[in-house]
Amino acid sequence: MKTILKFIGGIILLIIVYAVIAMLAFSKDYHIEKSVVIDAPKEKVWPHISSTRAFNVWNPFAKADKSVVITYKGDPGEVGDGYHWRGNKDVGEGEQEIVAIVPYQKATSKLHFIQPWEGDATSNLIMSSEGNSTKVTWTMDNELTTPMKIMKPFMDMQMGKMFEQGFGDLKKIAEQ
Repeated sequence: MKTILKFIGGIILLIIVYAVIAMLAFSKDYHIEKSVVIDAPKEKVWPHISSTRAFNVWNPFAKADKSVVITYKGDPGEVGDGYHWRGNKDVGEGEQEIVAIVPYQKATSKLHFIQPWEGDATSNLIMSSEGNSTKVTWTMDNELTTPMKIMKPFMDMQMGKMFEQGFGDLKKIAEQ
């Protein structure tokens, strides 16, 4: 019995030590970036990343809740193009709006998360030519609260999986 209690105490101590180190050592600035090469020219890929309506066809976050409610605003593919979403506990609630566009190169969006936690982020979809193909880089930047720093490694893993899933769908759509 003492051995089990020592083992459990050791695990709890390790968790506390990790939490303290994470809160002190991890930066509050969060950045994730993933890229994919799509076997299609920029002209064929651009429509799928420059409009929030087209983005949500391959957006893995919107697909996490089949009954998510999305309300669009603005003109597709232009600054001000955006949407509000409200979904289950996995999807939450928030808003995304395109705030800058460099045609056939970059679309920048601001995100405002409402539920399950309040926060803001910036996302970029950046395109560059690679021969007859197009490289698409997806970035997201935001600021972590001190308690969220503990979750950073898990966020990296989950966000990476979601970006890869989205890229898989984008690749299928753009390469048709």
